[in-house]
Amino acid sequence: MAHQDELEEDGCYVALTTEHLIVQSVMDRVRSPAAGAIVLFAGTTRDNFAGKPVKELQYTAYNKLALVTMMKICKQVREKHSLEGIAMVHRLGVVPIGEESILIAVSAPHRKAAWRAGEEALEECKAHVEVWKREEFEGEGGVWRANRDGIPGRKIEAATEEESGNAVNQQPMGPVIRPRRPGEKGHGAVVNSHPPSSAGDTGAL
Repeated sequence: MAHQDELEEDGCYVALTTEHLIVQSVMDRVRSPAAGAIVLFAGTTRDNFAGKPVKELQYTAYNKLALVTMMKICKQVREKHSLEGIAMVHRLGVVPIGEESILIAVSAPHRKAAWRAGEEALEECKAHVEVWKREEFEGEGGVWRANRDGIPGRKIEAATEEESGNAVNQQPMGPVIRPRRPGEKGHGAVVNSHPPSSAGDTGAL
């Protein structure tokens, strides 16, 4: 069953959804007659990580907190780069190989500001937004990891896997975060081992 949470304020749009991401609709969110450039970033599921074949990715999030963080990032980036608009949409649940897990679109009067803003928004999203991903490897089970490139995850044992409850309708609490290490940005490696604290606060959609 598809589900979407969204916020829209002051030229900024953010959303978490279980639906397929549509490039055109996200670009249309930032269109403006004052914009001379629209830059779009599309993050897709690749078929490998560190030489291992990846079957699919699964994303989970603390929805309410993640939306607030995404909106904060968008407002900061919009003000810093004088954007006309910015939209950030993250897909949750299972994202097969070759499909988009995140779309970020920005519009600005000039292209340089749009390029810089798009990259900055992506890096801030990966570093701070309360979204985690699980990589499903061919024949090896799943590994939770922080939602950033190159950050090692931790293998999920069968018992923990059962408790993690990744199905859309189960709305799990989300992975447990280990403390940050010195100099490390964002969240550490994660394993989900607790039930939800209250219905609707999360949604590994």
